[in-house]
Amino acid sequence: MEYPSNDSEVTFRRVTSANVSEICELSDTLSDEQREFVADNGTSIAEGFCSQSAWFRGVYADEFLIGFVMVHEGSDWDDGIDCPGPYLWRFMIAKPFQGQGFGKQAIIKIAALLRAKGARELYTSYGVGPGSPQVFYEKLGFSPTGGMFDEEVEAVLKLV
Repeated sequence: MEYPSNDSEVTFRRVTSANVSEICELSDTLSDEQREFVADNGTSIAEGFCSQSAWFRGVYADEFLIGFVMVHEGSDWDDGIDCPGPYLWRFMIAKPFQGQGFGKQAIIKIAALLRAKGARELYTSYGVGPGSPQVFYEKLGFSPTGGMFDEEVEAVLKLV
């Protein structure tokens, strides 16, 4: 099987019966350290289907499934998400595809989608320690708000 090239286009596709198992299996590619900071995709998908405010998709590079994303877009905070704007609830790129620019390309596209809907900020949160995605988010322009989300650092990316 060929892997996508670094210039492959990142797209998002709905979670369906045809790809749900493969998306769930992506969690197994993460290192033990990373798994401490990233919820299992199966759990995320279940939470997404239970939420009226979740937008979640498989992340593809050309025709290759490479990750998973879930954004909380609503203003009904019964999901436990209490944030003044869209919240990057879950995001992962499978280990074999990390470090190739796909994660950055996906976040840029998510930011563009939200900007087109009038959003001015994108929030997320992350744990700190070995395997943390903190450096990834900082390189993309997320900055700590000074707040915490449970035990995670809350960060925001300005979209304007």
